[in-house]
Amino acid sequence: MKRLRACLGAATGVMLTAAGTTALVAGHASGATTALDNRWYAAAPYLMPLDNDPPDPAAIMDDTGLKAFQLAFVLAPNGGGCSPTWGGTAPVSSDTAVQSVINTIRAKGGDVSISVGGYGGTKLGQTCSDAAATAAAYQQVITKYGLHAIDFDLEEPEYENTAAIRNEIGAAKILQQNNPGLYVSVTTAGTADGTGWFGKQMLLEAKSQGFTPNNFSIMPFDGGFNGAASQTSALTNFNAVLQSTFGWDQATAYAHEGFSGMNGRSDSGEIFTQADFQTVLDYATAHNMDRFTFWSLNRDRQCSPVDNGGRTSGTCSSVAQNSWDFAKYSVKFAGATPPSTTPTPPPPPTGCKTTWSSSAVYTAGDEVSYNRHNWKAKWWTQNEVPTASDWGVWQDEGAC
Repeated sequence: MKRLRACLGAATGVMLTAAGTTALVAGHASGATTALDNRWYAAAPYLMPLDNDPPDPAAIMDDTGLKAFQLAFVLAPNGGGCSPTWGGTAPVSSDTAVQSVINTIRAKGGDVSISVGGYGGTKLGQTCSDAAATAAAYQQVITKYGLHAIDFDLEEPEYENTAAIRNEIGAAKILQQNNPGLYVSVTTAGTADGTGWFGKQMLLEAKSQGFTPNNFSIMPFDGGFNGAASQTSALTNFNAVLQSTFGWDQATAYAHEGFSGMNGRSDSGEIFTQADFQTVLDYATAHNMDRFTFWSLNRDRQCSPVDNGGRTSGTCSSVAQNSWDFAKYSVKFAGATPPSTTPTPPPPPTGCKTTWSSSAVYTAGDEVSYNRHNWKAKWWTQNEVPTASDWGVWQDEGAC
């Protein structure tokens, strides 16, 4: 099924969905930084740094407490070849724009993971000759940005290509071996029974290569889903798939399982509200799942004018919300408490008289405070709100 997010991978500028450095490269990587706890990489929501009206990550961090971002997507060049680009058009080797975004995030104590693949576009696993060449291309990304985490988003049309998936899984295994401590997630399509035939074939490829990432995540949307109950059911079924594929017990399977949702209106018109996210978050934490993320921060804001779910957008959610409502569920999954959205009340006034009361009786000369001003009664009064008027009962004595 075509997803609006699919356009993302092709870097058309109107796109929707989506998925250290390690000690080996930290010494010479550009912009290398101290790794965050893995829970933050597991909670990192997707952000398109070059398309879909990118929001300011620093503002999101200030408003939500979020520390990690999943930057999307690295692809093969649109014209072919085995070198990494952003969206098929901007070579990673000469990039300064995404590096600037990463620098901003790291300057505030955060970090990024980078997602490779996505829906649509040409993937490096399709164009590189083998797993080693694919890994070498991705290593350029890890080294360039000093990464501690990477996400393999393996879905249409790539995951229908057996050779391409063999290259991607083989590359992921090589990167995991060559970059000790690298957090690796693998994201694929979700279905009611967990994942479809191609997703199951991808898991079998990982098993045959002896590759175990930090998690396998499914995207339970754009497949006839209807709210959180259908998503948690798919996660339960996917857990059974992981058990049967790898011979894991239930707890081990959950410890290697992840959720990647879509906030608001999905490409196929499904609606996922803040309440749905809370329900799935409760499920993920109760079952000790390894990952909870969503597509995308570019969409984590209310449409203007309010859309009420009538369309799917790459830059807003099409549901009623405050900006970054959905990011706060990622913050909770990481184990942090988002800042309160309740406005901070103004400091109490100084030099003010006793606050005016509608039930009190005042006589000439009595003084009260109201609306940060002091007032003096001209004559007897009760239940007359202090206002500035030449003929009124109250005389304004100025701000307090």
